[in-house]
Amino acid sequence: MDKEKIYEILAKEIDLNNIKKDESMKKHTSFKIGGNADILITIKNEKDLIYVLKVVNEYNIPLTVIGNGTNLLVKDNGIRGIVVKIDINSIQIEKGQNAIIKLGAGVKNALLAQTLLKEQIAGFEFASGIPGTIGGAVYMNAGAYGSEMKNIVKDVTYIEKNLTVHTIKNEECEFNYRYSIFSKKDVIITKVTLELPYGTTEEIKQKMDENMKNRKEKQPIQMPSAGSTFKRGKDFITAKLIEECGLKGYKIGGAEVSKLHSGFVVNTGNATAEDVINLTEYIKKVVLEKCSKKIELEVKIIGE
Repeated sequence: MDKEKIYEILAKEIDLNNIKKDESMKKHTSFKIGGNADILITIKNEKDLIYVLKVVNEYNIPLTVIGNGTNLLVKDNGIRGIVVKIDINSIQIEKGQNAIIKLGAGVKNALLAQTLLKEQIAGFEFASGIPGTIGGAVYMNAGAYGSEMKNIVKDVTYIEKNLTVHTIKNEECEFNYRYSIFSKKDVIITKVTLELPYGTTEEIKQKMDENMKNRKEKQPIQMPSAGSTFKRGKDFITAKLIEECGLKGYKIGGAEVSKLHSGFVVNTGNATAEDVINLTEYIKKVVLEKCSKKIELEVKIIGE
């Protein structure tokens, strides 16, 4: 089915402001790289998501789901079918012995951190500088500064392509290093519940400020990237190996191994996805040859 027909069907139920044809994925990824999506839909509520899934199922349309695009590399020829961008932004706080925070999967980590600071709720400071959404953070079990989502998630609600909705508890999420059960399931996270302790405004803010200072000093946050490009090894620090191989600052096209932190591949301004892929493959090859270590991407590559 052509995109014009798909657009017409979607427009029957979804606000036209939330549907875009031939949308450049550069606008929707922190790498600022990627070809066009045939159709991109910003999902503000579960009702719209269910409608999209019904359309996808009925007409057998390819579906790609993204959050804020902070851990993605979209290939240069873009994405066929429908791209769904989850932007469900509800925040509900219940205060008891601990604070229970019920969230839409599209809530941005930075916004949540500021909300919790105002409410004197602690335990989320480690994630305050992690780009992206809470759904994305759960999907990859994001972590920093000695903590990770595994430590604070109470339960996760997701919807399957057949419209079945499930809520599973923390221990069922199979959290591991930069991994959760959602990494291997073809499902869409819609809600996340966190359980967090209380703290003082001063202590929470101090931790958040320290973490942000650390990021600014040690990571190339001023340049487009998808965050840490490679996963940490079981018995080695990947960035250290890349630096020892003399690859800091190495470039292919517009993609460069950051001069500030070797674990990051950055877009110097005009990088293509092909540049990034060629550079990461070259890094893997050199590290394997010189250090006998196989390194893996943390960034997810999508599109064609």
